[in-house]
Amino acid sequence: MTLGTGATTANMALLIRGEVWSNQLKEVLTDDIQYAQSYVKWLGSEFSDGDTFTIPSIGQLDVFNYTEDTEIQFQSMDTGEYQFSITEYKGAGTYITQKARQDLHYAAALEARFVPEQSRALRCEVESFIFKQGQPGTTHGQTVAALNTYNGTAHRWVGSDTRGTTPQRVLAPEDFSRAKHSLKMANVPMTNLVAFVDPSAAAVIETHPNFVNFSNNIQVEGLVTTGLSTGMRWIKNIYGFDVYESNYLPYSGSGQTGASETIGGVASGTNAKCNLFFSADSTVTPWIGAWRQMPKVDSQFNMLMQREEYVLTARYGASLYRPENLITVLTGTDIWQ
Repeated sequence: MTLGTGATTANMALLIRGEVWSNQLKEVLTDDIQYAQSYVKWLGSEFSDGDTFTIPSIGQLDVFNYTEDTEIQFQSMDTGEYQFSITEYKGAGTYITQKARQDLHYAAALEARFVPEQSRALRCEVESFIFKQGQPGTTHGQTVAALNTYNGTAHRWVGSDTRGTTPQRVLAPEDFSRAKHSLKMANVPMTNLVAFVDPSAAAVIETHPNFVNFSNNIQVEGLVTTGLSTGMRWIKNIYGFDVYESNYLPYSGSGQTGASETIGGVASGTNAKCNLFFSADSTVTPWIGAWRQMPKVDSQFNMLMQREEYVLTARYGASLYRPENLITVLTGTDIWQ
């Protein structure tokens, strides 16, 4: 003991915690998911077994001019079939050892995040998978580098405007008008129109004078902005389309490789994003799908390895069901150059 002194930081250095640890775990920031599953016609008990589902289809009948006292013309209806398969079998697994449970201060908090994070990883996978369906290289997908016309109107093209010193193709108001016209000509209901755009396309819409000052629209002042809300949904209504932004839209090219597509003489550039326009009316949803196994979590204690194991698995499939109800507009992403 030293006389004439008290407790100071100098003589009490061994009692100072040089590094203080929080009782909370910092999690990686994650983006919001738009739940593309809402726009899929999910089959239930009618697809109870097997991995391929067949739906018969019928065409339309025509009306002919009739002349009195002559025979009526008879015609048969065109028939066909549509098929899609369960193609995806996904799994995620992790564990914590018994020793880690005993020694880690954050063991309980860490273990509590296992299942939610596995579930989120699967939702991200499903989101990307659904939005990819209908693109070149997928079953019933659009044709790469082509207009994909229905009733004489295009369902795939490159953005109508340019931006940047090295010009990037971007969206313009006329793309929304063209998409609406194409859907209307394909007899798609003009209800619940939605557009999913890449964040780069969203930035163009938010900053380009042609969108900000737009006034020729059925809505008040042409374009209604109500700002940010939950689910990363920023609401802008352009020519009747509610616009959402998503990080899960596919790239250009067959197989979504990002290869440049030249459509109607206009090149998209490499790594272009596919912005999607369609009607979300429940009677004409663009995609069809089925869960052979809904997401399921199994956990058990492995005595041999002395650890608690968590496994999530799921089986599902989806495909483009109504190609006439899907418009793809390709745009570049390097917009701030």
